[in-house]
Amino acid sequence: MRTSRFKWIWLGVTLLLMLGVLSIGPLANIQSADAQAQPAVGIACTYGPSFTLDARDGYIVLADGNTMYMWSYSPSGGAFQYPGPVLCVNEGDTVTVVLNNSLAEDTSIMFPGQENVLANGVPAQPQFSGTTLTSLTDVAAPGGSMTYSFVASKPGTYLYESGTSPEKQVRMGLAGVLIVRPALGAEFAYNRADSQFTPEEEFLVFLSEIDPYQHQAAEQGKPFDLTQYHVHYWLINGRTFPDSVADNFASWLPNQPYGALARVHPYDATVHPQPGLARYVNVGFEEIPFHPHGNNGAVIGRDGNPLEATPGGADLSFEKFAINIGPGQTWDVLFKWYDAENYSEANPVPVTIPDIANQTIGMFYSASPYLGVKGTLPPGVSTLNQCGEYYIISHNHALFQLDAWGLTMAGQITYLRVDPPLPNDCP
Repeated sequence: MRTSRFKWIWLGVTLLLMLGVLSIGPLANIQSADAQAQPAVGIACTYGPSFTLDARDGYIVLADGNTMYMWSYSPSGGAFQYPGPVLCVNEGDTVTVVLNNSLAEDTSIMFPGQENVLANGVPAQPQFSGTTLTSLTDVAAPGGSMTYSFVASKPGTYLYESGTSPEKQVRMGLAGVLIVRPALGAEFAYNRADSQFTPEEEFLVFLSEIDPYQHQAAEQGKPFDLTQYHVHYWLINGRTFPDSVADNFASWLPNQPYGALARVHPYDATVHPQPGLARYVNVGFEEIPFHPHGNNGAVIGRDGNPLEATPGGADLSFEKFAINIGPGQTWDVLFKWYDAENYSEANPVPVTIPDIANQTIGMFYSASPYLGVKGTLPPGVSTLNQCGEYYIISHNHALFQLDAWGLTMAGQITYLRVDPPLPNDCP
């Protein structure tokens, strides 16, 4: 499966993708029946405040053609999925999460940032092996069940993850995202007027990693020496590139429901006055410098805490060129895309465009450098560009992590799609 020929084929495909071969149009219509109510692009919430999850195993597909044994939290009675569902609740909700364990070892869930978590009605208690802390409120294997509950008292973006041997179980995939919507409204990240965003432009960037030998050991029920831990795959929203830019619930990724494409419109004070919101989550074990090209962002919150001098006080948000998100952190980032130079056919780009013989044309090129304009392509050349939109890469800036076990340009990569200004007729 990993022959040199296979690698060269994939290298060619990924290089074309870097030139703009990003399938948005054809993918937009490929959804499973149970996903029709969810957005094709952006965060796909599972709404609470009550949830039932199964800790179970399954497989995902990676860019080099390999499949990988994983663990995850999946909707009870539903198909395996990685990462776990995005749990969306409102500030003040009493959240209830029932965890059923079908794994071959004890597990649990902990909710970093949440206070007074109850497990089966009593305060969650640490579990010890001798004097070593091993877990928080284990759920016995197999067949055990536990009900966790807490009041979602603070809005923001949070992790939920295994509190049992996290050096193994979180790496195996037992993690997901909890979003607490503020009392101010679902179009705000926090209870601050300056945290307002466009609800249709809310995106998840869930960063994780895989050492396939650790996963193979878990599948075979064998121990794994963590001193030999070495990552070979870096994932975004549970996918590798180019699958990361496919729509939510793409049919060929039945166990990896969440796409990572961001789709926005240019900022306009009149018709599109609010920014987009990206919720960054890192469940890997090292810092990730994630970089959206040409698009600085305003960091407005970290780990569910708004960046302010005092509650409701001075704004302490700051602009970042790259999002340096540490292990276990969540960052909330507002961003806008501006047409800074306002180039158009009436205000042309001040460069000489090369002769067509000296161009390499990607399949998403509109045949025009101008937003919202589709030009004429040479005979025999086709495009998947729909309405003159732009595609701008966003990726992990640790470039060696743009990799899938030696397959280049196959790691933590996605794109920003910029549609023409509103109103438009883009599909």
